[in-house]
This record gives sequence, structure tokens and C-alpha cells, in this order.
Amino acid sequence: MQSNLKVSNQFASLSPAFYTRLRMQGLTDPTLLHVNPDVLALLGLTMEDARSPQFLSIMSGNADLPGGVTLSAVYSGHQFGVWAGQLGDGRAHLLGAIRGTDGNGKPADWEIQLKGSGKTPYSRMGDGRAVLRSSVREYLASAAMTGLGIPTTQALCLVASDDPVYRETVETAAIVARVAPSFVRFGSFEHWYAAKDPARLRELLDYVISSFFADQIPLPDNEHTLNDVIEQFVDVVIERTATLMADWQSVGFNHGVMNTDNMSVLGLTLDYGPYGFMDAFRINHVCNHTDTQGRYAWNAQPSVGLWNLYRFANCFVALGADPERLKARLERYEGLFIAAYRDRMLAKLGLQTWQEGDDELIDGWWRVLHEQSADFTLSFRYLAQIDNDESALRRLFADTAGLEQWLLSYRKRLQDNEGDAQARASRMDRVNPLYVLRNYLAEEAIQAAAKGDMSVTDSLLQVLRDPYTAQPGMEHFAEPPPEWGRELEVSCSS
Repeated sequence: MQSNLKVSNQFASLSPAFYTRLRMQGLTDPTLLHVNPDVLALLGLTMEDARSPQFLSIMSGNADLPGGVTLSAVYSGHQFGVWAGQLGDGRAHLLGAIRGTDGNGKPADWEIQLKGSGKTPYSRMGDGRAVLRSSVREYLASAAMTGLGIPTTQALCLVASDDPVYRETVETAAIVARVAPSFVRFGSFEHWYAAKDPARLRELLDYVISSFFADQIPLPDNEHTLNDVIEQFVDVVIERTATLMADWQSVGFNHGVMNTDNMSVLGLTLDYGPYGFMDAFRINHVCNHTDTQGRYAWNAQPSVGLWNLYRFANCFVALGADPERLKARLERYEGLFIAAYRDRMLAKLGLQTWQEGDDELIDGWWRVLHEQSADFTLSFRYLAQIDNDESALRRLFADTAGLEQWLLSYRKRLQDNEGDAQARASRMDRVNPLYVLRNYLAEEAIQAAAKGDMSVTDSLLQVLRDPYTAQPGMEHFAEPPPEWGRELEVSCSS
């Protein structure tokens, strides 16, 4: 690797109570299975760097990042609506941050975190390991969300080993290197509120604002009280969370474990476990087999986002924030979410401006998809083609009576649009992906990777990098799941 890397340790500059410094437990005889060149470029690294023995040693947990401080962070959280107390990085190690670019040429610091690199003081009963199966899923999901334009942590590389890991069966170990500006969560703040430690809570607040929101939020001074700063910070987190929820809903993404410790204060999609992009649409789709009560169903995600925000905002009462003023801030969430959701739905349906009655039109679309369990992604994609050919859309519905009735209303609504049908179809194709990371595609990549074959992962990364453009020879990745792939289950152990 390059000897002139600019490495910083901002998180390690916090008080020692925020983390534990420790050594990783690296993989035995590791193999570098895959590197994402786009993420590599963000870090200012090259494929030559990635091929070096030092790169593999670091990314397999066998060496520290030169100049970095290896640590695991503590946090707490609500899990499935229940206070779980202290949690933390039970199988993750933060190596430090590398100075790269934000993708637009501006300097940016990217924290590198290895997931699956061994036990930590926060592992509880866990073994500190990740399996190949879940690591491939996270690696691909990060790329999928990036391609869709949805804020997310990213994944730099995937390292595997024959080390055994005991889950429902014996599996092999892997590490995925995650990259983000920060991995601070709602639960990071909840931890210090629960510990009745306002000094640490304030320290974390100042750190997050000065490091990531300095251009938006001033720190307390003669003109800005602490309460002013808290309210502005809560506002920003509310706005980012509301927008993220609208993004998820618009592509049929189901996170699966929306615990407060899995919610990023930066508004990033964080911690890919039992996630899923819907195939057959069900309004109350639950992707996580462990979620027997359906708490984190697709249609519940926006309201869960608000519930989590209440837990987050309540932490600042410990710093003297006015509960009523915080509540007033939180009451903005619904309007922010609805506005973002409507914007996305208008674009997906090819409509130009919001009109009275559009809510009913959209609800009718969801109803038709739900009743027929039509494919989420392809239904939107093929809707753009109806002026030339309705057959592709019709094939997604066993009974087209409801669809035909809805299309009458939709065509009437399209009469208010400016421009021709071809221009509308082009606009719709730019926001309705042809390719998403379906569970069966991820499973095909996992099965191939287990045999050392990364060709499926290569192809998936290619289409997921630009999911809105049809790519010759990649038709398989745009197909609904085959029969064997329709009932694949994922759980918290995934």
C-alpha cells in the first residue's frame, strides 16, 4: 500500500469511555475475494495497492492500519422496541480514517471498519465472527444502494478464510471492510443518556457536529445557546431520516432490523443484516424471518423511523433541552417524509406536479400490486412502456382486471402532463431501476463465492453500479425469482 496515506483517528480522540482499544483476531490463511474499485478510488487507492500483501494483512484483521488506532465502540439501543442496554461493536473494529475524496473531487475522510474481525468487550455471547454468507450480502447491498443513489455505508473489500464459524450449521469465516464518514448511531447517544452521563453526551454531540455538520450547525457560543444547537442538530437528523425512509420505500427496500443501534445519525443505511428488496409486492412484507410480529414490515418503516427519532431526541433532555420544543421538532417528520415520498412517487409514475387526488392514485397502484403480488421493481419499470406495449406489464399480473381499471385513471391523469410519452418514459426509466439485489441473486453470488468463483459478484456489481440502464447480456439479473428463489428466508443470523 501507499506509504503516504493520510490517516486520522478522530473518533479515537474522544474520551476512552467511548471505545476499547484492542487487537483484532485475524483470519487464518486469508484470501482477498473481491475489491470494489469505486470505493477503492474514494480512498485514493489503486488496484495495485489492493494486490499488496499489506492490504490483505490489514483487511483480514492481521495488521493495524499504519497510523491508525484500532478500537471497538460502545453504544446501546432499543431492539424490537425493547431497551436492550449496552451493546457495541461486538464483531467490528474501527481502524482509523483515510483521507480521500467524496466522489466529486472534494477532500473527505473515510472511516474503515472491519466486520467479523474477532471478539470485543461488547460481543456478549457472540464469537466476533461473520460468515461468508452474510458478508457477501452486505458487500453487494452497499453497492446496490450506492447505485440507486440512496445514502449508505459502503464496502471496500471481501476477505475469506476456511476458519469454521458455528451458526445453524458450520460455515466459513469472512470479513467485509466497511467504509463511511462515521458509524455513530442513535444508540451512541442513548448509551450516555441511559448512563446518566451528560458530560459524555455533550462530548459526543460536539464531536458529531464539529466533524460532520460544521457547515450547517454552529457550536454553542455567545449567539447560539446549547438548546439552539441541539434543536438544529435534531432537525438535521429528522430531515435525513425522513428522506432515507422515503428512499427505502421508493425501491421496495426492507431493512429488517430497524433497531435504534442500527440507525445512523448521518442518515446512512447502516448494518445490512436480514434486508431484502421486495420481489412480489406485499404491503406488509417482512423480510426478517426472526421478526415474527412484523414490527419492521415494509409499510411500518416510516413510522418506526419516527419512533426511533423520539428515542434519539429524548437523550438531549439530559442536557437541558425542552421536551416540548423537541416534540415540536419531531412533529415535522411526517410532513418531511410525505413530501419526500410524494416527490419520489411522482417521478416513478412519470407525473410532473402534485395534484389533488394523486394520493388516491398512488394508493390504488399499491392496492393492485398487493392483490396480485406483482413484482415491485418490474411493475414500475414496465409501466413506462404502456404507450407502446402493455404486454410486459400485464404478464406480471395473474388477473389484470384491477390493473386495467387503475390504468384508466392513470392515463387520464397523464393527460395533465406536458411533453410526449417518449420523454415521460425516459424520465421514468431514470428513476425506476431495472436491476435490484434480489435475494436469489445474492444467493447465487454466495454459492459461487463459496467455491471461489467471484464471477457472479463481478456481474452483479456491474449492473448494480448503473441499475437504471439496460445492459446487454445481463437479462438474467432483471428477471423475477425462479421458483426456488421465491421463498428464501433471511434472519438476524444472516
